Amino acid sequence: MKIALDPHMHRHLSLTELPRLAADMGYEYLELSPRPDFLAWWVQPRAYPERMKEFKKALKDHGVKLASLLPMYRWASPHEDERKAAVQYWKKAIEIAVEMDCNVMNSEFGRGPSPDRASHSNCCGGHYSVEASEAAWWRSMEELVPVFEKEGINLHIEPHPEDWCETLHPAIDMIKMVNSKNVKFLYCAPHTFYFGDNMEQMIRDSASVLAHVHVADTMNHKASSGLRYIVNPPGAKVTVHQHLDMGQGEVNWDVFFKTLAEVKFDGIMTACVFAWEERAEDSSRFMRKEMQRYVDQYWK
Repeated sequence: MKIALDPHMHRHLSLTELPRLAADMGYEYLELSPRPDFLAWWVQPRAYPERMKEFKKALKDHGVKLASLLPMYRWASPHEDERKAAVQYWKKAIEIAVEMDCNVMNSEFGRGPSPDRASHSNCCGGHYSVEASEAAWWRSMEELVPVFEKEGINLHIEPHPEDWCETLHPAIDMIKMVNSKNVKFLYCAPHTFYFGDNMEQMIRDSASVLAHVHVADTMNHKASSGLRYIVNPPGAKVTVHQHLDMGQGEVNWDVFFKTLAEVKFDGIMTACVFAWEERAEDSSRFMRKEMQRYVDQYWK
């Protein structure tokens, strides 16, 4: 088991300062999410040799390792120029993972937000978007999976609210269809209520390909007759998406950890809270202790 920290709330720190803070808060592993000085959102990576060397030294100095790198590229874009660029960025990111001695990368299915979404609603919304994005994603996977396999890098993919693939199914089905030992599933706990209503069953359904979990809490946006959140004007199309400290939402953590233990989960478990930048250190310390408490309880 690797208990890791997504340091998004600590991104004001330099790359070389992150390992010190992580170690001080009790983490031995980092899951490095996008940041403008390494794997930037949507564009060519910014990690050049000198920067990687400095970061590797800081990690070693503080006894911290990279559990995973998290790139975000538009590899499922129905626009071929976007998709091809994303594939090239992925290949560069894989080179960086190899250089950083990190054998896991995780990401989402989605194309990600597009600046032309509003002006091309017929193309980028509705069923056509889902079909076109899935077709684009398969084209990208056909090109990238052999690279992951050749370089010995494992890819963990998660469905995400408001992306073309945001539910447990078809995400698990597609990962199984890829049929590669290097491509696995990531279960994101704060997305649970988008996945379905029976968390125990969903974890069991994904067990054969489950290699990674994100740990953060969320409220059930479907509860109380859909009135857990009141949105104005009524009927507005919004996505409620939270990453809270454990205990601040409605995820049943005993069911979550107990089921993971029962399916013999032994992968990466990442503290993935984004909601509390004003108390980021307290939040990260709390999450480290709370996750360990459940691991000690259920992985005897």
